[in-house]
Amino acid sequence: MKNKRVLITGATKGIGREIAKKFADSGYNIIINYRDEKEARKLEEELLEKNVEVLKIKADISNYEECENMFLEIKEKWKGLDILVNNAGITKDNIILRMTKEDFDSVIDVNLKGSFYCMKFASKLMLKNKFGRIISIASVVGIHGNIGQINYAASKSGVIAMTKSLAKELARKNITVNAVSPGFIESNMTEDLKLEYKEELLNRIAVNRFGHAADIANIVLFLAREESSYITGQNMVVDGGLFL
Repeated sequence: MKNKRVLITGATKGIGREIAKKFADSGYNIIINYRDEKEARKLEEELLEKNVEVLKIKADISNYEECENMFLEIKEKWKGLDILVNNAGITKDNIILRMTKEDFDSVIDVNLKGSFYCMKFASKLMLKNKFGRIISIASVVGIHGNIGQINYAASKSGVIAMTKSLAKELARKNITVNAVSPGFIESNMTEDLKLEYKEELLNRIAVNRFGHAADIANIVLFLAREESSYITGQNMVVDGGLFL
């Protein structure tokens, strides 16, 4: 897969950053979609040390025009795209009685609409090349729900449904479409959890640990490779056995 071109949205932090590093280690050329210039420059420097090409594009994927322009720039500068990783996402948690319209709309705009926009523009480039991999980061919350996350659950459930539908549209064009649903992944959010709640969560996870960003990056990389060419329309749950 050397010289394949991969776009990772929200690439500068957390899971997105780990995915970018994992792909670069395997020889992929990386397109960094970002909003924070400082973090994007740091990631670019790290990836360039791995002897791959890097293209940085600042764009808000929830804005249709900005998203479209990002893909036009990819087409102009790199002549196409092989892999899209829909990673960018936000949370605005609250119980429904306190959740504002703005909190609901912003999560849907980024997580669901943004993923749709990227799927749409990426599909056009991939159809020309007669090859593609579209991989979206969903969540176990999109399957099982969670208190205070009705907006997030709706957005991630929608991503899973879009994945299954688009897979049917593109399967005969040598383009696979899959999703990955992480469970609890080590992050600033899990570090800030109260000790008793962390212990309760760990007792529910079969492997008795929180996941690492690398656990997600590994399955995303696999879904991008030729070895996964017979897998499409799937939602890969990576939760350490949380919902066995």
